[in-house]
Amino acid sequence: MPLILLAVALVLAPIVLMPLSLVLRYRAGTARRQARGWVTVLNLVALAISTSLFMMGAALTSIWVPHAFLYSLLGLLGGFALGIIGLWLSRWERAPRSLHYTPNRWLVLAMTLVVTARVLFGLWRGWHAWRHAPDDTPWLEAPASVEVLRPVSLASALRRPDTPPINTRRMAETGENGKYCRHVETPV
Repeated sequence: MPLILLAVALVLAPIVLMPLSLVLRYRAGTARRQARGWVTVLNLVALAISTSLFMMGAALTSIWVPHAFLYSLLGLLGGFALGIIGLWLSRWERAPRSLHYTPNRWLVLAMTLVVTARVLFGLWRGWHAWRHAPDDTPWLEAPASVEVLRPVSLASALRRPDTPPINTRRMAETGENGKYCRHVETPV
């Protein structure tokens, strides 16, 4: 019994603590900070490495997903524009020996709400897909598990580029040979 309660608590804790997490994220995002030169240099180096790895991954992914590189580049340019707007809207304060900045509250709130909406949408999609899966479908074969686990899934990356993707559906119908077939694979 204590193990069941522990499992339920571990599942419910992130849900219950989500509002507190959002408030703390907003407070931390709008706090006044000191601008430090070494942190800026470190961030620029990390950004250059991260951006190059991201674009190499997008170029590799464009073998399987059409226009992945273009869409990644557009997203990167949109993020760059949003960063410039954030720098422009931040309040900068010069002191005799330091420089401080306070990020714009509305921009921090908007970004927090956008990320929250995206997470909630992903959870809703996963729940919706699990609810509408056939009753005898195992958890990992349900379409929702693919949606929720998509970032860590390598199945699409390992498929050869010249083969069409396979959509696996469980249905009770007759196969091509006239026998009862529970598992039918149909190309998308």
